Parts: sequence; C-alpha cells; structure tokens
Amino acid sequence: MTTPIPTLRALRVRPVLVPLNRPVVARIATMTDWPLILIDMETEEGVTGLAYLEPYVAKSMRYLVPALEDMGEMLRGRPIAPLEFYQAARKSLHFVGYEGLAMIAASGLDMAAWDTLARAADLPLCTLLGGTPGPVRAYNSNGLWLKPADEVGAEAEELLAEGGFSGVKMRMGRATIAEDIAAHDAIRQAIGPERALMVDFNQALDLGEALRRCHAIDGLGFEWIEEPVLYDDFSGYAKLAAELKTPLQIGENFYGPRDMWKALTANACDLVMPDFMRIGGVTGWIQSAGLATAANVPISTHLYPEVGAHVMRASETAHWLEWQDWADEILVRPYELRDGDIIVPDAPGLGLAWDEDAVARHLVE
Repeated sequence: MTTPIPTLRALRVRPVLVPLNRPVVARIATMTDWPLILIDMETEEGVTGLAYLEPYVAKSMRYLVPALEDMGEMLRGRPIAPLEFYQAARKSLHFVGYEGLAMIAASGLDMAAWDTLARAADLPLCTLLGGTPGPVRAYNSNGLWLKPADEVGAEAEELLAEGGFSGVKMRMGRATIAEDIAAHDAIRQAIGPERALMVDFNQALDLGEALRRCHAIDGLGFEWIEEPVLYDDFSGYAKLAAELKTPLQIGENFYGPRDMWKALTANACDLVMPDFMRIGGVTGWIQSAGLATAANVPISTHLYPEVGAHVMRASETAHWLEWQDWADEILVRPYELRDGDIIVPDAPGLGLAWDEDAVARHLVE
C-alpha cells in the first residue's frame, strides 16, 4: 500500500526564550537565556511535523518568525517534499542572498518538512534516510566556558556524570595562554587521560594569536582544536591545519554545502561539524555528508542533538555528536542518554513533542 504524501495546510511558528542551566561565557559573547523558534508543520491529513531553530540572539526571532510564516504561506497547498521546499524557500529570498537569516529560515522549514514526511510514513527519520534507530556517540558540550581554572575541574566531572559521557568540550580564549593551559590541566586531572577533550576558541583569535596559542596547546592531546579564527578565513585555517598535529575542526558556520566544499578543497580543516540551521537543515546535511564521505573526512554535529542523532545514523563518516540540553525545557521527553551515547528512539519522525505548559511560560509575545 502506498503512503499518501501529506499536503501543507499551515505553518505555526512560535518564539520562546528559555534560561540556560549554565550560562554561555565565551570571549565573543555571554548568554544567560537561549532563543528557540518552534515550528509546527500542519497538514491537511492531520500529520504535524515539528522542528526548532536556535538562532543565538533573541532579537533575530523578530526577523525569522515572519520569514518562516511567509514561506509557509507560499507553500500552502503543496505536497510535503523537503528538497522542493528547501529550493523554493531559498529562491524566494534569492535577491537578499542565500546565506544568513535566509538560509536559517529555509533550514527550519526543511527540518520540519523531513519530520512531517517521516511521521506520515510512520518511520523514524533515520530509517527514512537509510539507517536504523540506535546509539550515537556523544560528548557533553553543556559547560566548561571561560571560568577560572580552579572551577572547571569539578564542572568537568559533573558533565561526564550527566550521561556517562566519554568526552567533554572546553573553551579557550582567556586573557593569557597560561590561564588557558591551567584550565586544561585542571580539567584533564579531573577527567583522566582516557576521556576525549575537545577545545573551542569560538573564533576569538586573529591569525597571529591563533598560531601562538594553537602551537602552545598542540601537544596536550586534544581531540580537536575548533574555530580559533573567523569562520570564513579559509586561508588562515589552511595555514593552521598545515602546521598543527592536532586535528582542526570547523564547519558550524558553513552556510550550505558549497562552503564545506570550499573548505575541503582549500585544505582548511581535518574535521567538519555542520550546524543544521546554517548548512540547510537535513537536506543540506545529506548533501554535505556526501562531500565528507568523498573526502574521507569525519563529520560531527553542532547543536540540534535530536536531528543530529538521526542523520549520524545514516552518515558514513559519522564522528561525534555534540550534546547539550538547551531545548530540553520545552520537550515532553528529551532523548535518552546511556553510557555516553544519545539513543535515537524508535518513534515516527524525530519523536519530539512540545511541553505546552513550558512553551506558554517562555513564549515571547
């Protein structure tokens, strides 16, 4: 029996602002609350797909919510076809560019479309993509921001215990290299030599400072060094990648698969970690995962652990999933963590449901 393709009836879009359990404290920004845009893709057949966006800055929701509502109106009455929706959404904003807010809105629409299609087929999204539900190796990215060295060791132990994790990520970019290394030493002493430790500079450095700092930490056994310089400085990254022994990780700011292709052909990185709201949702990830496979480059996720878990189950060079609980506040049932893995549920689509009481508490009017 053929499963009918559902038809888009309406797109419901709601902005919420939730408190962070551990504030984000990076060299480039400090955040105590986290914006989320909830997307409900309602169909004539009664199936509703869900997705969310995490646009970092609360005021960006004033632009993204209307863009998504316009896209929903433009596509109303059409069969749910993620690739066609993605292309139509991008082309609708072609004259203001394919990157930035235009790509983010199109990505949110795309993730909701894939969830809708998988729910209509009564299949987990990973199964629709060619994989199966199951575990995905994850590291805890929920903390270890720019705190003093005497505070980060205890927090690292807490982060490991939250899900039996085998890896955590710390941030660097303190006033001096010595302070960064002292924080590393405290964390490594707390977690031991066997657990993976990643480091992220959050684009905080110029190239000269990046060369000095990255060489200073190159022998410390990091799993990777992430984004030391501005995200689009591929020539700078190529220089760093050529000089460092530690793998260089970039990609959360790739705006679409072409950016990944440019980075790979420039030898600008050893590892990639696309972000779903910038790479183009699930559609952009699928295209990018093919590039990573062709280049034999490990691919990890950035934010969106639920979507990330599904696509990692269907990606040949899947590496690490970045886990954080920043959307858990508005979910009825966050994904299970077990022995350092995030467990993809055997449920239709992404298996998400909004906690409407929590949504009402945090709704931005």
